Amino acid sequence: MNYLAHSFLTFTDGQIVGQFLEDFIRNKDRYSFPKDIQDGITLHRAIDTFTDSHPAIHEAKKVFAPLVRLYAGAFVDVAMDYFVANDLQLKTLKGWKDHSRKVYRVLNEHYEFLPENFRRMLEKMEQDDWLYHYRQDQNIKFSMRNVLNKAKYLDKDIPVFEAFLDHKDVLQKCYDDFFPDLLEHAKGINALLQLEN
Repeated sequence: MNYLAHSFLTFTDGQIVGQFLEDFIRNKDRYSFPKDIQDGITLHRAIDTFTDSHPAIHEAKKVFAPLVRLYAGAFVDVAMDYFVANDLQLKTLKGWKDHSRKVYRVLNEHYEFLPENFRRMLEKMEQDDWLYHYRQDQNIKFSMRNVLNKAKYLDKDIPVFEAFLDHKDVLQKCYDDFFPDLLEHAKGINALLQLEN
């Protein structure tokens, strides 16, 4: 899952921060944060583990695997954010806009906990409203290009975005088969975390 899905699958403000921090910190540093943020880090990891093992995600990876092989999962993560952003059963358009604003507000309120590289990204994320605009094809193209640019062993001209467009119906079905299961799993993990508090 990518940024929007992780931010949606949270239950407290601290968990929002932890969900974003997970990809930017070393494992040994996780215990230096308040418990609520640690819970977000734990939740992020549980979401990733569940996602990687789900049959629908295995199917979705087949769209990108012929082009990018082991990097297929990263492109599926981006693609899933498109379907989350367009899932009006989860939130209305106004609801998604409000969600995006809340996430930026919460992250800025916890600025002291954010590493410098994340602070730089947050500025761009908020300025261009990445979370809300994942619903648009052009922003998925931008995100997929970013993944290509960061990948050391991938040619920068691989047509992953074209694969996304060509197989959008397949990916939509994978999302439909997968996301309700993920949502229930996240709720279960959160319930366990709350028992620990």
